Amino acid sequence: MKKSFLLLIPLMMMSCKKEVAVTETAGGDSLMVSEEKIPQTGFDSVDRTNQDSLINNAPATKEVLRTGVMREEKDRVIIRMADGERLPFTIGEEFTDKHDKLILKITNFNKSKITAKISTKQQDFNIRFNQIKLPDGKMDGPFMREVTYDVAKPGEVWLIIGKNNMADGKTIGNFSVSVE
Repeated sequence: MKKSFLLLIPLMMMSCKKEVAVTETAGGDSLMVSEEKIPQTGFDSVDRTNQDSLINNAPATKEVLRTGVMREEKDRVIIRMADGERLPFTIGEEFTDKHDKLILKITNFNKSKITAKISTKQQDFNIRFNQIKLPDGKMDGPFMREVTYDVAKPGEVWLIIGKNNMADGKTIGNFSVSVE
């Protein structure tokens, strides 16, 4: 029994002993990290004022814009909300009935002048700025497809777009409104 106990002790010591493999690197670290500078293009994507995005013209995106954020539709009147602190901007819209009307409500408008333009690919598209509502409640209009108007005090400005009753042409289709 003593002999078997004496044999067990060295076996247990050998089974608990593990060798650690040591590797050497010749000349220092094997991994080198370096930072790469990002080239500056000189402009931010927010600075692009007159260029409409290809993504905005995709069919799936048009559906989101049609039923999306900051848009209400009731009785053939489309109401879109925009923040005046994010000027300039361009929004896309579509009239699907000859009696459609768009009210673009620009909140937080604090500039002395507003400039807006309606753009469309159709030559005979018969829409215009029918009225403008100023922060003091006064209204003016009608205008053509481009309007530049002095705004006396800050607040909410409405641009009302619809059919030009003094002219002929189509009133159904896509268009965009650029505001500066």
